[in-house]
Amino acid sequence: MAIDCWLLEQHILGHPSSLRFYTWSPPAISLGYHQRQYPESWQDIVWQGEKLKLVRRPTGGRAVLHQGDLTYAVVTSRLAGSRIQMYEKICEFLIQGWRSLNVELHYGTAGRGYIHNPNCFGTATSADLVTVDNCKLIGSAQLRRGNAILQHGSIRLQPNAELFAAVFGAESFTSVQLPQNLTRETIIAALVAAASDCFNIQLVLQPLSKDEWKQILSK
Repeated sequence: MAIDCWLLEQHILGHPSSLRFYTWSPPAISLGYHQRQYPESWQDIVWQGEKLKLVRRPTGGRAVLHQGDLTYAVVTSRLAGSRIQMYEKICEFLIQGWRSLNVELHYGTAGRGYIHNPNCFGTATSADLVTVDNCKLIGSAQLRRGNAILQHGSIRLQPNAELFAAVFGAESFTSVQLPQNLTRETIIAALVAAASDCFNIQLVLQPLSKDEWKQILSK
């Protein structure tokens, strides 16, 4: 997520918009920027011999368990409209990409009560995407700096039920039914194609240089 913040800083300085996908190793819990309350037991959870790390996101929202998920990040600017309209403009590529994989998504409808649930995937707001049976697949959050926006989110693919129960409680776990044999590579390819179409852009793969890694790690 430090890379996400760096990409936002670079975009403000004039660099192009960016789209990024990544996974987490080892697993971790990311806390929303303003989230101050969470169970003390989270600091002592051990998974596969390693202590589960707690990290703080630059964006808002509630806690996300990053294990068996795929994280996406979009950095762009000059989107007109309200906060929700900006979410919808960015999320269109997610909806279109998953539709090409035969998964229909729509926005959640949770009211303000969601803020009392520490689990991001425990409720689905109008900024989140759920399946036809109302299982939350994608939770997203934003950070805005002037006209520039960082939106990133977790796509829930293969969460481990045991670890999820250790963090949020067994009653909180619901499995999302996705088509069989979907690989991360297939999903990313579909989302990249959808982003190119929705935003009318040509994406260029550009690995980080050694100097860029130094900049990111120095923060």
